[in-house]
Amino acid sequence: MFTAIKTRWTRFVERHPEWSKFLMFLILSNGVTVLQLGMMPVARWVLDSFTNLMNVSFQVLPVGSNVDGSQYYMFDYAAGPLPEGGGGLSYFLAVQITLLIAQVLNFFLQRNITFKSNTSIWVAAAWYALAYVVITFIAAAAQGFYKAPIYDLLMNTWGWGATGAVAADVLTMIINAAISFWVFYPIFKVIFRQKVQEPTLTSGTPA
Repeated sequence: MFTAIKTRWTRFVERHPEWSKFLMFLILSNGVTVLQLGMMPVARWVLDSFTNLMNVSFQVLPVGSNVDGSQYYMFDYAAGPLPEGGGGLSYFLAVQITLLIAQVLNFFLQRNITFKSNTSIWVAAAWYALAYVVITFIAAAAQGFYKAPIYDLLMNTWGWGATGAVAADVLTMIINAAISFWVFYPIFKVIFRQKVQEPTLTSGTPA
């Protein structure tokens, strides 16, 4: 069975090289996202249980005002538990730690399996790190619009309590992963190129 699947996949790759890359990118990205979704609630629980970081506010980069006139922060993690607070520094670190682990793993998987790149890994890593920083800012800015309403809906409006907090963790991470997915794919196509190997010419004495 495995041999048959491998043969069909090989044929698909030969006939549709770009589609095969996109599908492999999709499979690996979703796998890494599942891992990230599993790590996020655990990371939050560890940080909330063994540190006081939830009560440390992390609100930086003010970039305008909310619709109610209050200050809008690109990274908006007010002190206190969600949904009343913003999860504090604990929530910020839980998001960034799990995101970093997932993206490092994704880098090697996509480079070696999806795109089979043979260009400089250090150059690719530098561009990837830059893209990661940019996407982190974009995702953080977007999160300011949907994070609090999602937690309030699941924890208070629907009355799910602690279960709603976990569900909101998962939902916010899915949204984060979706943003990363659509931004990273075109970037990967650029930084994970395949350099054509020049044939090696061998000299010999004619017979």
